[in-house]
Amino acid sequence: MNPYRLLILIPAFNEEASIANVIASVRKYAPGADIVVINDGSTDRTRAIAQGLGVVVLNHVYNLGIGATMQTGYKYAVAGGYDIAVQLDGDGQHPAEQINDIIRPVLDGKADLVVGSRFLGEGNYRPSIARGAGMAFFSRLVSLILKERLTDTTSGFRAAGKECIHYFSSRYPDDYPEVEALVLLHKKGFSIMEVPVTMTERATGRSSITPLRSVYYMVKVFLAILVDLIKRV
Repeated sequence: MNPYRLLILIPAFNEEASIANVIASVRKYAPGADIVVINDGSTDRTRAIAQGLGVVVLNHVYNLGIGATMQTGYKYAVAGGYDIAVQLDGDGQHPAEQINDIIRPVLDGKADLVVGSRFLGEGNYRPSIARGAGMAFFSRLVSLILKERLTDTTSGFRAAGKECIHYFSSRYPDDYPEVEALVLLHKKGFSIMEVPVTMTERATGRSSITPLRSVYYMVKVFLAILVDLIKRV
């Protein structure tokens, strides 16, 4: 039995082809963790498959986006009194065998939020030109704001400690939230660190981030960060 309560949050939208493997992998590598799938208005069998495997499924009637989906998960984590919550995407990109790596700094009191970075260590992740440009831009921007080097600010593979969970349950960015969430945490005095992880390509489906969406993403998140910096904590 773990001396802490660990919750794995799996946001999912139309992930019927991968969700069973993701759940099985979590059960193999983090057997002491509870699992909740946040089904963001899927129109396929994501909900039925997850429920059939005996995990808790929280359902949005409509697709609300990753920000609202994660906030639903964090609210559940607060209600359940969990000590650590790990975001593990439902598309199979985040290897469950690395869960222990990203929760360790939280357990050791070294950070409130730990981000799994694809660009530390010996990772061989190679994004598209458009995606890579956005990643590099925001990593430099957030590093400047935080006054510490971060390499993968768009990574969704994260572990949040208890105080961070409580904060995210009441305040979480809506659209493309990963980068902005780091700035918000910094303004509130939370500590952030990265650990190296090796991510895989999507197991199924395809990314919604096209070159045009990459431009929209960069502009929208940049403006959101500017507003966050101007506003009072």
